[in-house]
Amino acid sequence: MPILLLELPFWVQLKPLKQHFLDSHLVFQYLRYQGTARLMFNSFSSSLWMLPFSKYCRTNNKYWKHFSGGRQVGNHTYHCDEEEFKSNFSGWPTKIINIEIPSSRGFDAYPTFSEIPGTNLSGMECGLPIQLSFSAREIADGSFFKAIEDYDPDIKRLLYQLEKSYLGDPVLNPLTPWDRPPLKNVFCIYGSNSKTKVGYYFAPSGKPYPDNWIITDVVYEYEGSLVSRSGNLVEGNPGAISGDETVPYNSLSWCKNWLGPKVNITRAPQSEHDGSDVQIDLNVEHHYGEDIVPNMTRFPRVKYITYYEDSESLPGKRTAVWELDKANHRNIVRSSVLMRELWLEMWRDIHPEARSEFVTKAKRGPLRNEDCYWDYGKARCAWPEYCEYRLFFSHPFKA
Repeated sequence: MPILLLELPFWVQLKPLKQHFLDSHLVFQYLRYQGTARLMFNSFSSSLWMLPFSKYCRTNNKYWKHFSGGRQVGNHTYHCDEEEFKSNFSGWPTKIINIEIPSSRGFDAYPTFSEIPGTNLSGMECGLPIQLSFSAREIADGSFFKAIEDYDPDIKRLLYQLEKSYLGDPVLNPLTPWDRPPLKNVFCIYGSNSKTKVGYYFAPSGKPYPDNWIITDVVYEYEGSLVSRSGNLVEGNPGAISGDETVPYNSLSWCKNWLGPKVNITRAPQSEHDGSDVQIDLNVEHHYGEDIVPNMTRFPRVKYITYYEDSESLPGKRTAVWELDKANHRNIVRSSVLMRELWLEMWRDIHPEARSEFVTKAKRGPLRNEDCYWDYGKARCAWPEYCEYRLFFSHPFKA
């Protein structure tokens, strides 16, 4: 879940988890539920959490163009460039759904509870299941639902909901990646470099609807590779960075597209530091639609924050993206490190003598009593210039 901080310090938008996904379409919550396609997605809106699924597919939206200063051109149409169909995975690390469907259809495939009693199943034909795989685009445009329509009694309702409330909606425009919000300041903050689910394998369970599907395997992205729950390497296009245990990096990092043509990249330890392990790369060229992955070193046991901040901004805009190592999807808003950085950024914004566009990362000392600690290796206070230890002895004859 990227945290979008818009117009700091006056507007901090931290939406509830599910509502944030449905509103922004910036992140993808993968299928977790066992059972039918209805339980896979809960409702079709859950599948829209994966948007944007590809930079090569867009829709002209007259309402968004109005707010962003553009002009309406033509009708509300959805199309994908040729590059989209050259990729097997629709811009994502791997196929999202791999599902086995039975060779029989309709009632023979999934009898309901009421149809089982008194039914003679001895004559039912048996056959090898068919393996189908679906990319993010094929899920979002309804291809997945249409493929299993004959095997699940709830799919017709989902297809109707998809067409009426999403694909046919002239305002929502759900299949188009978001452009940068037309605001002055945008901060996008998320966790990274954790083992994150990016794909699922489903198979018939042999049970009647609604428990007719089971998850047989899960695909994770982690440390530049794709690996299944069973321990096998999986074909795909893994990125150098993984997600936050819930949302894949491909979706979290979409807001990097909003950065300006030149970006300053800084990597610093999350904990208090004296600046000796701070790495800086200035004026890195950024091309729209391309990710930025810095060539910087890491110490194995150190958690870092990587800051991507405009060096040359879009006119009248200021954009920053922060990646916090190992920050959990649900717990990032409780991170004391994140709160420290936000406090410093807001303090800079209201300071009358602020000179730089962003807070310097050269050094981080303790800001609270809780940040002071004893360095047992050196047998002294870890931050003597900021902290001090005082021992108070009460009078021996006083309670």
